[in-house]
Amino acid sequence: MAIPKGLDPTGVILADKPAGISSFAVVSRVRSRTRAKTGHAGTLDPFATGLLVLLSGRATSVQDRFMKLDKRYVTEIDLSERTTTGDSEGEAVEARVPPATDELEHALDELRGEVELPIPAASAVKIDGERAYRLHRRGVAVEMPTRVMRIHELELVSYADGIVALDLLVGSGTYIRSIADRLGGHCVALRRTEIGPFSVDEADEERVLALEETLLRLAGAR
Repeated sequence: MAIPKGLDPTGVILADKPAGISSFAVVSRVRSRTRAKTGHAGTLDPFATGLLVLLSGRATSVQDRFMKLDKRYVTEIDLSERTTTGDSEGEAVEARVPPATDELEHALDELRGEVELPIPAASAVKIDGERAYRLHRRGVAVEMPTRVMRIHELELVSYADGIVALDLLVGSGTYIRSIADRLGGHCVALRRTEIGPFSVDEADEERVLALEETLLRLAGAR
């Protein structure tokens, strides 16, 4: 079946992705209903939940303006074990004794601002022309490149039994799994709550926000 490429409806759709499916499954579901060309402003890992900004019809032509927006996440990180992917889907590579609270707070201080971190192996970054996650699935070991990631806000919400809950506002291109790995653990839960001025509380896959309205919101958020 051909992929729909209609230009109507034109606008922005906010979706709340559940765990266990890909972001592209949500895009496909919406596109099948609207029969319009549909893009996205950043995906989520299958285990993650939360806000997806979908662009419908002519809105796909301004995708770059949405891709560069800051994003807010809440996450839970198990500090007793590192994994190959930075989440629960990877293989364990190192068991650790979770740090004391003061040690954890010091580690968090070092992550605030701009920090250079390795990109996770299970990511869409291309290595010699091939997606890193495909190499990872085949068991091909590669040295992942690093990236300067921007962490504007980093709040310790709770810490008990080796599990730390964090609330983060980060720049585009920042991997929460990279942050988890730097802290010596792996993500066990991850939810995106905001993208720029848009909140997951507004999510409704059947509602199309007018493109003009959303662009005004972008301008007002600067």
